[in-house]
Amino acid sequence: MPFPAQDLLRCPVCEGPWDAARSSERSLVCVGGHRFDAARQGYVNFLTGRGTRFVPDTADMVAARDRFLSAGHYAPIAAALADAAAGVLAAPPANDGGTHRAARPGPRAVLDAGAGTGYYLSAVLERAVGSPAVALDLSPHALRRAAKLPRTAAIVWDLWRPLPLRDACVDVVLDVFAPRNLPEFARVLRPGGLLCVVTPLPEHLAELRGALPLLEVPAGKVHEVARAAAQDFEAVAARPVRIPLELDEESAADVALMGPAGHHSSREAVLAGLTRGTIHATAAVELSVLRRR
Repeated sequence: MPFPAQDLLRCPVCEGPWDAARSSERSLVCVGGHRFDAARQGYVNFLTGRGTRFVPDTADMVAARDRFLSAGHYAPIAAALADAAAGVLAAPPANDGGTHRAARPGPRAVLDAGAGTGYYLSAVLERAVGSPAVALDLSPHALRRAAKLPRTAAIVWDLWRPLPLRDACVDVVLDVFAPRNLPEFARVLRPGGLLCVVTPLPEHLAELRGALPLLEVPAGKVHEVARAAAQDFEAVAARPVRIPLELDEESAADVALMGPAGHHSSREAVLAGLTRGTIHATAAVELSVLRRR
């Protein structure tokens, strides 16, 4: 069997295609001889040599995220993403009216840039039967979970580098609370494909900021997405998603520790700043849907 979504990927060293005769479901070998073996948990680390200057999420941060997301707190965000992507992913392969077929035949494909555990990607794939996917993230701990998704290549990668995907090979790109490498998103998306970006609004978790080490969200961050993407994308829709949350102190600690605070805050210190009992807050994000020109 081939490696999942193998035909969407390219060698991160030479950007060449894979040697089908030497590759397998457990390893990728390009025509130039560069080899990448899957870890026991199924993901592949493409960050060889110098690696990256960025720090990946730790096992504890990923565990906090997995607990929080598995409890369904952000399920409306996942549902909004699945709704946005469903129309494109359910469509047959694109053509120009019958005179030329698409360069990449087969099911529509998805890239989740900054996939984490694959929570949002899973919701999208449930509505896209047969679609292959690539999950990119810096954290091997997160990708151990994402690698369990069907037809999904889970790849350790730095999103600020050229992405290890072929040109115009995917139909939907997901970017949820993750870095946005817009030129590379435009390169790997086919014309007419969708970029779905989830960005926090200024009031996101505002009720918790006095007690938890959470970053402020600057005003105008959402509008910057469309402005920065205008060269290659046209805006299709902008949908705010607001979710009333009722959290116990453990879940409130998870929402802090699954983000940047997890790199420098202990669980004990975070819990010490929280009151006991039910904690009320509001998750507030905007889903921006943009179409590749």
